[in-house]
Amino acid sequence: MFKKLTTTLLLVSILFFTGCSNEEKQSANDLISTNEYVLTGLDNKQYVVKKDGSGFALKGAEGKVVIFDIFATWCPPCRGAATHLSSLQEKYKDNLIIIGVSIEDNLPNSKLLEFRTTYNANYTLVNSEQNRRLADTIVNELKLGDRYPIPIMALYKDGKYINHFIGSIEEELVENDIKLAIGK
Repeated sequence: MFKKLTTTLLLVSILFFTGCSNEEKQSANDLISTNEYVLTGLDNKQYVVKKDGSGFALKGAEGKVVIFDIFATWCPPCRGAATHLSSLQEKYKDNLIIIGVSIEDNLPNSKLLEFRTTYNANYTLVNSEQNRRLADTIVNELKLGDRYPIPIMALYKDGKYINHFIGSIEEELVENDIKLAIGK
């Protein structure tokens, strides 16, 4: 009788501890989190980016060109690009969304606001824990290596890759790709 009770308790304990394991749930959540990025704008608005094959789609931006500007506030070419990106955002506001993705860890929003004001960065700037992960994933898809230069502007439409630019680029080159993507 004692052996039977001990065996039963042992079996129940094993089932309890293995049955309560959340390994399946974790791997399902990991799968979702590796394909989705939730970014927070300076206005606290959330932007959901989904990796789709080798492209990236911004939720709610169907039919629009999306530019992910991977930058840092201390980077001189990034500062120079901000004015050009603002100009493009204004010019194509109905067909274009620019998301500035800072790669700086633990960047206070005040620094990003200062960047916006000083360099006329009048487009969406995001500052969240997932910025670096999204930037690294985009760069990996573009095959630019682990130590990549900035700024990088990656253009997508409906999750499909259009083109990317590295470093200081003429506004007209980016604009030409925007026009081609929106059919103008």
